[in-house]
Amino acid sequence: MLGRVTDLHDERTTGAPTGPQPLPALARDTTAERPWPVRLLSEKIRDYVAKMSMVWVEGQVVEHTYRGRAGMQFVTLRDADVEASLPVHMLTRAYDGLHHKPEVGDHVVVQAKPEFWVKSGRMSLRATALRQVGIGELLARIDQLRRVLAAEGLFDADRKRPLPFLPAVVGLVCGRESKAEHDVVVNARARWPQVRFEIREVAVQGMNAVREVSAAIAELDARRDVEVVVVARGGGSVEDLLPFSNEALVRVAAACTTPLVSAIGHETDAPLLDLVADYRASTPTDAAKRVVPDVAEERARAAQARQRMRAALVARLDREQHRLDALRSRPVLANPQTTVDTREREVGQHVRHARHLLDAALLRAAGEVGRLAAQVRTLSPASTLERGYAVVQRGDGHVVRSPDDVAAGDPLHVRLADGALHAEVTATS
Repeated sequence: MLGRVTDLHDERTTGAPTGPQPLPALARDTTAERPWPVRLLSEKIRDYVAKMSMVWVEGQVVEHTYRGRAGMQFVTLRDADVEASLPVHMLTRAYDGLHHKPEVGDHVVVQAKPEFWVKSGRMSLRATALRQVGIGELLARIDQLRRVLAAEGLFDADRKRPLPFLPAVVGLVCGRESKAEHDVVVNARARWPQVRFEIREVAVQGMNAVREVSAAIAELDARRDVEVVVVARGGGSVEDLLPFSNEALVRVAAACTTPLVSAIGHETDAPLLDLVADYRASTPTDAAKRVVPDVAEERARAAQARQRMRAALVARLDREQHRLDALRSRPVLANPQTTVDTREREVGQHVRHARHLLDAALLRAAGEVGRLAAQVRTLSPASTLERGYAVVQRGDGHVVRSPDDVAAGDPLHVRLADGALHAEVTATS
């Protein structure tokens, strides 16, 4: 009708019918004046999707419906990481031929052809084959993800934060009215009644587990009063624990700045959350024992510490008293004059010893002087003169040793033992 009014307006304006305008062939050629109708866009999307080839798609079955009149089986596949879902339909006769009928919660791989329904504007997958992902394959994928995250350093020991000694508020992520919640809360309060909990009850298995657990961890991490976060679950099968090995959940846990405790309660095939957590508890009860100390045990330790300190102090005082008594019992403290008397006797002994040494030294020196004097006298020319010899000297004092030293008429000085004579040389021979 709108197009008809426009055509009439054009006829009145131009005076001649212009006819319907052709629609743009490409999307980039559309304008506000020449748009595509919804029908045409839907048909073009259908044609584009029809060109797609068969594809293998993996997902988790979250819904299953059987429509007998249409002879079709309808399931909905969802990706837990991003919550994207697609409807899948399959002929009943092909579905009946499957070796394993999928159930809600199963991880499956579907071979399908994408289809776009023009009337509803919905895209779905027409499946020709469907098979369940086996446990071995799931574990292999988890192991591959483990190696990737380990290479990024998410499991390194230096990233582990120490748990607080006495947290005032503990964040707890657990299932709704679960036994894990009971184990953590009851055991923690039995050990330390003053502890408070911020509990977030979420889905711990199934298609909503990843989203709800991740949101709960992020919410508790954002609270300043929460000092430690515990993620608890009471064990389960490998399929039930798959959300705790989901990459998105593991990365949320790695980004948590609050110390995180993983208490999934599965000893074998530990989920990846155990590896990225700051502490891995074997059970929720073990997590409660690790998060808060035992008040009775701490009081006993404090009493023991006080007793040891008191015993050490008493022993130290006793030792010092014994030392003081021993010092006071010494003669020097009983009679201080004793030290002076002892030193006086020592000084007297040293003085007497010094005098004795000096007298001995003087005697030895006197004997040595007498010996040297006798030796000097023996060697002196005076002793020779006393035996009748004389020393003859010329006038210049030169001793005459040969007749050639003088000549006739030279004056001589003759030295005797008791005096001297003056003579003159009359002749030499």
